[in-house]
Amino acid sequence: MSATVLLVHGAFADGSSWNKVIAHLREAGITARAIPNQLRGLTADGEYVAGVVAQTEGDVVLVGHSYGGPVITYAGSTADNVKGLVFVAAFGLDKGQSAQEATSGYPEPELVSALQPWSYPGSDVPELTIQVDKYRSVFAADVTDEEAAAGAANQRPASAVALGEPLSVEPAWKRVPSWWVVAGADHAINPAYQRATAEAIGATVTELEGGSHSIAVSRPREVADVIIEAVRSVS
Repeated sequence: MSATVLLVHGAFADGSSWNKVIAHLREAGITARAIPNQLRGLTADGEYVAGVVAQTEGDVVLVGHSYGGPVITYAGSTADNVKGLVFVAAFGLDKGQSAQEATSGYPEPELVSALQPWSYPGSDVPELTIQVDKYRSVFAADVTDEEAAAGAANQRPASAVALGEPLSVEPAWKRVPSWWVVAGADHAINPAYQRATAEAIGATVTELEGGSHSIAVSRPREVADVIIEAVRSVS
């Protein structure tokens, strides 16, 4: 029996961003499920995914896109059935790091100037989305016009807490093997950061040249192939 794949989306996306990847995994006979990331804060989000992991029978490979990378890093930290991690155009954090802090030594990506804050009653913390007219350039330069429009309209906002909260546990990548899919033309998370971090954590790296931040949508077969490699490696 192969490991179950649990896929975690990041900020400004939802579970549908994994649809094409899930289709390829199913063709390979792999059970996969997209987990709704709450986008409220790293500890809260990590605990939510950890709860799903605890209720999943058998071995698990966790896959995280973007901010989903820190979430799977948290969720897999003490889960014995998590056997591998796959980072897809993601942040890779060590204990004490936040997503905002991790990339501070790299040129600022286009994403930063494209964020739109929103305020809601009962909260002093803004929620963030990407300005609709900048979404395609920042997040989805290599998908179809229809997919970019749908992605911009379906964004799940992220609490500013989520991107600024440090990882409070020992990262899962210190105890299980990891893989990393680098988006070579990413305007949301600097590709140079992705390469350096993947090397630092000892991940097996696949770079998709010209790939935008939405590589799970634009290059689903290649992303799925890396996940299949991870599943077969740990099974």
